[in-house]
Formats: sequence, structure tokens, C-alpha cells
Amino acid sequence: MSSNFGYIDIILLAMIAGFIILRLRSILGRKTGHEDKIYPRFSEKKFEEFRNQNEVKFKKKNSNELEGEEKEKFIKGAEIAYETIITAFAKGDKKSLKGLLTPRMATNFNQAISDREDKGIKSELTFIGMKESNLEKFEKVQDNIFATVKFVSDIISVKKDKSNNVLEGNPDRIKTVTDHWKFSKKETSNSPNWYLAEILPK
Repeated sequence: MSSNFGYIDIILLAMIAGFIILRLRSILGRKTGHEDKIYPRFSEKKFEEFRNQNEVKFKKKNSNELEGEEKEKFIKGAEIAYETIITAFAKGDKKSLKGLLTPRMATNFNQAISDREDKGIKSELTFIGMKESNLEKFEKVQDNIFATVKFVSDIISVKKDKSNNVLEGNPDRIKTVTDHWKFSKKETSNSPNWYLAEILPK
């Protein structure tokens, strides 16, 4: 009789132990709220594509290039500025030059015009047309933007003395001229205007 009670005790203890183990597993297996969240729709591939697209947009925004319509508008404006500047300089029109040049270049142009007038030299220039214009360099230096443009144009240029004698050039000959001009503007400026900052040596 006592042996039967011993077997029953063992069975009861085993059942109790099994119950305790199951309870511990259920408690220990529960989420605490601090586990890493798993999103079923997250795709590592799509994330990489999104990141790459944003990197491209960021680089384009900060790139040292003019492209598309923006570049075309700049080149057209540069051509107009080129014709206006060389024509105004020949006429000695300091007022027209003022809004197209940096302060340093304005000083140089005004000095050249004054020296020419003091010597009694008259400059005549006829702009025939633009043969070629190319944006050769576009760069940002601190908060300034610089754009170097190559111009190839046809002009008639003559310099005469007080007696109207030709000192330089030929009034009957069209000559092709190649110039490299560097324009500049402030990156933070809201104005679309560029200014001639330098005439590069040929």
C-alpha cells in the first residue's frame, strides 16, 4: 500500500514539475517591449535604391556643373554680355560697362578708356557675329561661383589718331577673335546677373 503511494507521489511531483516548466517557458518567452521591431514590408534592396537616389540628388544639387536649360541661358547671357562689353569699351561708354564688370575690372576698363582719350586715340568696333561660345570651366570657391567661357567672334576693329589716320586694324577686313573670359557671381545672391571678373591671357 505504501509503495503505491510512493508511485503516486512521484507522478504528482513530475506533473507539478512539468507544469512549472511550462509556466516558466511561457513567461520567459514573452516579449518585453525592448526587442528589435521587425517590419514585414522592409526591403534592404529598396532601402539601398532610396539611399542611392538621394545621394545622386544631393550630388547634382552641389555639383560644379551647369546643365541643360540653365547652361543654355547662361551661355546666351554671356554672349550678350561679351558683345555689349567690347562695343561699350570701344565707344568709351563707362556707364554701360559699370553694371557688367566686377569693381576691379571696372577700374581697369575705365583707366584704359581714360588713357586712350588722353592720347587722342579713337577706337571703332563693329561686331559681326558670334561664331562659337563654350563653357570651359565652372567652379565654386567659397561663396563665389566662377564660369570661364571661350568666345570666338568676327569683328571689324580699327584705332585712329586725332587726324583720323588708321593706327591699327583695317576698316575693310573682318577678323576672327578668340577670347577666354571668366565671369563671377555670389552663390547666395538672388540676382541672375554675372559680372566679368577676368580676361584670361590667350
